[in-house]
Amino acid sequence: MSIAFVFPGQGAQTIGMGQALAEAYPAARAVFDEVDDALGEKLSELIWTGEIETLTLTENAQPALMATSMAALAAMKAEGIGLERASFVAGHSLGEYSALCAAGAVSLADTARLLRIRGRAMQAAVPVGQGAMAAVLGLDAETAAKVAEDAAQGDVCQLANENDPTQNVLSGSKAAIERAVVLAKEAGAKRALPLPVSAPFHCALMQPAADEMAKALEGVQFDNPAVPLVANVLADAESDATRIKALLVEQVTGRVRWRSSVEWMAAQGVGEFWEIGAGKALSGMIRRIAKESTMRAIGTPDDVVALKDA
Repeated sequence: MSIAFVFPGQGAQTIGMGQALAEAYPAARAVFDEVDDALGEKLSELIWTGEIETLTLTENAQPALMATSMAALAAMKAEGIGLERASFVAGHSLGEYSALCAAGAVSLADTARLLRIRGRAMQAAVPVGQGAMAAVLGLDAETAAKVAEDAAQGDVCQLANENDPTQNVLSGSKAAIERAVVLAKEAGAKRALPLPVSAPFHCALMQPAADEMAKALEGVQFDNPAVPLVANVLADAESDATRIKALLVEQVTGRVRWRSSVEWMAAQGVGEFWEIGAGKALSGMIRRIAKESTMRAIGTPDDVVALKDA
């Protein structure tokens, strides 16, 4: 039975995340210091003592969540628990960048800068109020995708995230998402509700952000990851650095195939998933996807110490 290291995406951020790790492990503190230096600002102060509204801004949340994940990984390494334990790495949306940094494909400083660019580009791609996203609970991905197709009516409306067997997220223009909420309920959804997000992520409206990320990624050195990445848009493993760059661009407008990715890893013999960083959202999803698997959330010094007996 093998292990996958998985990394959370936007929405997991909390004020104070990673602070206990930084206080307990010099290597974890060094991660936050390096991210601060790369961005030319004290992001760590915002993470630990700032306002949640400011931290939740996409341009801040993305590098902050990555930094917290990398700090947890640094703490694990300090306890002698390294990447060699993992058969695969994967991450939910921005977590894919954390996964690649963890696997040595891209430097910590470059990852921080890329995520700052990504966050700003995704926010700027669509004027505020013109796009929306909605969670659909109780429908499978195929039905949710059909709801999106029927709701589009000339606008953009797409299945953005397959999170688990009964939780999917739609993204697109505000009017189309409003129609999709009604159609989803008519199709038998237990719940269909708009999400409090600042932009319609992972749909065709994000094409300007994808174009900007293509330019940004061109100038950054990527190496082949030491452990294969299970890519969001493929739900399959990829280890070629050039191909991974292209997938990161595709990911901006493409579907986050999280359910399919977890199913694929489970089919390859992964029986344990370690969620490294803030929160336990991925663990909850994985529990509903690969029900026989074991989950570990690693975001505090106690979580890291407990791994020594794993």
